[in-house]
Amino acid sequence: MATSNAVATWEGKLRDGKGSFKGQSGAFSGSFSFGTRFEGKKGSNPEELIAAAHAGCFSMALSAALEKAGHPATRIETRAAVTIETVDGSPKITRSALEVRGKVPEIDQAAFQQTAEGAKKNCPVSKALQGNVEITLDAKLV
Repeated sequence: MATSNAVATWEGKLRDGKGSFKGQSGAFSGSFSFGTRFEGKKGSNPEELIAAAHAGCFSMALSAALEKAGHPATRIETRAAVTIETVDGSPKITRSALEVRGKVPEIDQAAFQQTAEGAKKNCPVSKALQGNVEITLDAKLV
C-alpha cells in the first residue's frame, strides 16, 4: 500500500493571505491565494491539484484497461476541469469533467468509450469523488 504526502501552509487572513504547497517527493510545489482560487487570478489552487490528480489517475486506469482488453494505447491525453461553486452558502467542488483523447490501434469508438467509462468508475480518484462530485466524460479516439 502506498501513502502519498503533501504539506500546505496558509499565512494571514482569508482574503489577503497566501498559501503554499509542496509534495513530499519534491516533484511539485506552488503557491495559492483567495484570488487564484475564487477570482481567476494567475496561480494555482487546490482544485487545480485535484484536476491534475484526476487526469493522471484516469489516464493510468484507462491505459491499464485498454491493455487488459488487448488494445494497448499509443497515447492518452486527459484534461480534467474541476468546478467549485457556492452551494447552500459555502464553496463546494461540484464537478470534474474528464476529456480524454486516445490514440489506440485496432479499436473502434464504441469499445474505446466503454473502456473509458469503466476507467472513470474504477480510478481511485474517481472513487474518492463519487457520490459527492458529478464526474462527466468526453472520450474520443484520435
